Amino acid sequence: MEFAEVLRRRRMVRAFRPEPIPGDILDRVLGAARRAPSAGNSDGTDLVVLAGRDQTAGYWNITLPAGADRARFGYPRLLDAPVLVLPLANEDAYIERYSEPDKAATGLGESADRWPVPYWTVDTAFAAMLVLLAATAEGLGALFFGIFDHEQELLAALGVPDGRLPIGTIALGWPDLEADAAKPGLSAARPKRSLDDAVHRGQW
Repeated sequence: MEFAEVLRRRRMVRAFRPEPIPGDILDRVLGAARRAPSAGNSDGTDLVVLAGRDQTAGYWNITLPAGADRARFGYPRLLDAPVLVLPLANEDAYIERYSEPDKAATGLGESADRWPVPYWTVDTAFAAMLVLLAATAEGLGALFFGIFDHEQELLAALGVPDGRLPIGTIALGWPDLEADAAKPGLSAARPKRSLDDAVHRGQW
């Protein structure tokens, strides 16, 4: 698929079929994250990948427990996604990298407070975007969403080390296009600004 076509087709999908993703396809999608920019080549992004009902059910049981909240949830077919990916940012990796001799003069290795922009989250977001694009190129559906609730309980259950910051979750799977079209996201109809409105050439 040409890159322009990937961009045109990329959208958030909220209804999935439960069929598994073949391992080679999943590896290509996950591998795309390794092509993301990384300040100082700090390499501070990790992915926790939950594949199959046994693993994804644990995620949902913590973040959206069975009961009234799940019964009211507007996108139940999201829970059929066969893969969930948690992109995790590692602040310490960046501080340690910028403490090394070739970067020490920046002062960014002293503490997180010295960073005007937290590049660990920026770079992890870049990686997440590449996963979304790679999924589209493979014919998969994908949705990036925030962790609904009980984040710390989830991280503990997954054995995530202290200091890792989840920026959200990516659901991956084969889209159920009919079900997805029947209940689009609440913001789907909101128009985007034109290129001329969003791009300020030379100055604002």
